[in-house]
Amino acid sequence: MSEPMVLKNKHQRKKVIKNVGYWIVVALVIIPFLFPLVWMLLSSLKVQGDITRIPPVWNFTPTTQHYRAVFADHDFARYIFNSAVIALGSTVFSLILGLPAAYSIARFQQTKFSLGILIARIAPGITFLIPWFMLFSRLRMVDTYTSMILAHMLVGLPFIVWVMTPFFEGLPVELEQAAMIDGASQAGAFFRVLLPLTGPGVITSSILAFVFSWNNFMFGVVLTGAKTKTLPVAVFNFMAYSEINWGGLMAAAVVITAPVIVIALVAQKYIIQGLTTGAVKE
Repeated sequence: MSEPMVLKNKHQRKKVIKNVGYWIVVALVIIPFLFPLVWMLLSSLKVQGDITRIPPVWNFTPTTQHYRAVFADHDFARYIFNSAVIALGSTVFSLILGLPAAYSIARFQQTKFSLGILIARIAPGITFLIPWFMLFSRLRMVDTYTSMILAHMLVGLPFIVWVMTPFFEGLPVELEQAAMIDGASQAGAFFRVLLPLTGPGVITSSILAFVFSWNNFMFGVVLTGAKTKTLPVAVFNFMAYSEINWGGLMAAAVVITAPVIVIALVAQKYIIQGLTTGAVKE
């Protein structure tokens, strides 16, 4: 066999080994993530007796009885509405306050302010939960949308500031100066010139802040009642009975997880673009 042929075969073997190794790593990462989701979905479509059977039942007739029970017996439509109102409200108000704050930190080098935002970002939520509960109890605001939106802003607002600050730092100050020379005020330059250029970051931070609020359990379990109960709290209630309704629990878990997965799939391009753009400075 000629030497070029030997080198070609050697190169092909290396390429095959590299591809096999790549797919093994991908499988090791994806399978542990997908398996619980697939198990949850399949369990929600089984009758109660098949869910906990050992060995597992793989050949079964799908049923939607658990989903019907979730919406008919437990008013999950109301919980979805509550979660959506709270997540949207906290995200919108976090953007209104967070975007100017991120701009101010980036333009005027407000290191003390950014340190406070960082502390709020990394501090455990329980740090704020007890003071929030005492304050809202005195103001008779427990079990209201206002209290939940304010509580969830503790998560969304620092995150939006943290994500958006690098975006504003990466924009040349000359853009703002040129707009002001043309007659725009500083606020006008911010809204008409700088903010449109940070679109990927605004989309990314908005989506992630919404998801964090949608998934938040800790604030809801303390600050909500029958009127403003959110989806995570409602799902947890399935485990509060002496006998756990595994079918209903799995169906409820699918209901709370599906919107997050859909948002991630639809917006993944914007999320990746936003995070990578904000991380690169010219």
